[in-house]
Amino acid sequence: QVQVVESGGGLVQAGGSLRLSCAASGSIVSINVMGWYRQVPGNRRELVAAITSGGTTNYADSVKGRFTISRDSAKNAVYLQMNSLKPEDTAVYYCAADITIASASGTFRYWGQGTQVTVYS
Repeated sequence: QVQVVESGGGLVQAGGSLRLSCAASGSIVSINVMGWYRQVPGNRRELVAAITSGGTTNYADSVKGRFTISRDSAKNAVYLQMNSLKPEDTAVYYCAADITIASASGTFRYWGQGTQVTVYS
């Protein structure tokens, strides 16, 4: 009933930039928090940045000042502008959205399939 799809990953040299996009679709009543997480094999998935429906943002300390999260509520979309990328930013990036759907009581977290970001030095 709900799909969350990311795009925009790729290979970039250190110091470069990438922009990730994510859009949710389906029987959506409302979306509260949307966010980006990342995971390196063998490590836990970690929060990179999140944004509420009211526009409040939260960032991991490691990306503050380099990454910017934004949202287009009309499109059920969230974006992550990543600047000054470092090799340690290499990971699979996942989009997450806390969604209330038409047939459910309550809000559930939906995940995208992930997009690879590789930063080389």
